[in-house]
Amino acid sequence: MSSTRFVGVNGEVVTVDGSAIEKLKSSMRGRLLVPNDDGYEKARTVWNAMINRKPALVACCAGVADIRQAVMFAHAHGLLTAVKGGGHNIAGNAVCDGGLLIDLSNMRGVTVDPLASVAHVEPGATLGDFDHECQAFGLATPVGINSTTGVAGLTLGGGFGWLSRKHGMTVDNLIAADVIVADGRLLRASEKQHPDLFWAIRGGSGNFGVISRFEFKLHPVGPEVLTGMVVYSLKDAESALKQFRGYVKNLGDETNVWTVMRKAPPLPFLPTQVHGTEIIAFCVFHSGNPDEGRRAIEPVRKFGTILGEFIGMQPYTAWQQTFDPLLTPGARNYWKSHNFVDLSDGAIDVAVKYVQSLPSPHCEIFFGLIGGATTRPKPDATAYSHRDAIYVCNVHGRWETAPEDQKCIDWARGFFREAAPHATGGVYVNFLTDDEPERIGAAYGPGYERLVAAKDKYDPGNLFRMNQNIRPSA
Repeated sequence: MSSTRFVGVNGEVVTVDGSAIEKLKSSMRGRLLVPNDDGYEKARTVWNAMINRKPALVACCAGVADIRQAVMFAHAHGLLTAVKGGGHNIAGNAVCDGGLLIDLSNMRGVTVDPLASVAHVEPGATLGDFDHECQAFGLATPVGINSTTGVAGLTLGGGFGWLSRKHGMTVDNLIAADVIVADGRLLRASEKQHPDLFWAIRGGSGNFGVISRFEFKLHPVGPEVLTGMVVYSLKDAESALKQFRGYVKNLGDETNVWTVMRKAPPLPFLPTQVHGTEIIAFCVFHSGNPDEGRRAIEPVRKFGTILGEFIGMQPYTAWQQTFDPLLTPGARNYWKSHNFVDLSDGAIDVAVKYVQSLPSPHCEIFFGLIGGATTRPKPDATAYSHRDAIYVCNVHGRWETAPEDQKCIDWARGFFREAAPHATGGVYVNFLTDDEPERIGAAYGPGYERLVAAKDKYDPGNLFRMNQNIRPSA
């Protein structure tokens, strides 16, 4: 193989001799891909179709040894390096232009110890992989709401989902992780081993190394849970949201309700004349006794005039896939996000206003309810520090074609600006796009200097910079 020109960690041109690349190739069990190789296009493709980056080399890792070899190669040559797990991150940081892509997407193993209620998870696993294995034993842990999301990226940013009010953030259920740091060392991070690193990876994104294995605490859930959806017209939204904010103040931890405003998809329980009209939907979830759950969610059915509803028992794994059709890969996406302690009248007014001018039928605004167990750890317990957040709001701009880019992005930014006075100022790091560097401090919060100290120790050269980057002090 001839010499290859790479982009270096500081944007400079780095030329790597072909023999070094051949040595890396021979040391790996997985494939090493260059442009035009079979599999290259798939490897460089991520969920958000706005991201179109072309790495010079892709290391498709088959195991821990491959990851170490790839990291040491990148470190030795000073290469711009991206790490891809599920590839679902909105900012597209899972792939880089001209550098090395460490592709973990084939490492999807999940091993469950049902007696210990622990799961060991490889870094390419999706939430669907995780739930499938855990639910075989009636177990689960709080993760997101879309089964194609990667476990790794979700966890490193904090992670939350339907079970978070009962069991906390995803990082609150992380027992340990195996981390390959910038110099190639494999370290076990836990409360007792490298506790500074363990603290940092629980919310500090991918700044400190490549996780080769996660170890999660599991909880009895399902296999069937009470779930469903209650849909109202947008004309009821202002009143419904005001009732909702009062309702959640006394809500038990086993119940969760998220609300989304958008154009109605063709759901089978909605009359056809409702399809394509602006609606507000309340998505309900209860992990405990179904009779208690029905009583807990009954007030949601009285927020207005119901256009359609479906509430019943279904497998937890099925509920975790319910919203997959609205989040398929291949569309163009741009998000803006806020955290809220409460939904003020002003915040409600802004949300309802912007749903009246959706620039694409795929755009939506949702308020994900957390609270409960997510608020009980101290803000400095993990690098995820937003323990005051009750609602995580995401303005989900989503559309099909490039000519729609500007109007959809402008819409999302407009909502963000007008809603800002009513929000906490904090933001969930996984919802940040790649054009918000000024919000990185707000995402990581008051523990930022502690994160910098961990960065100085484990990645002083900032090899792992394709993320919402914590720059080392040097």
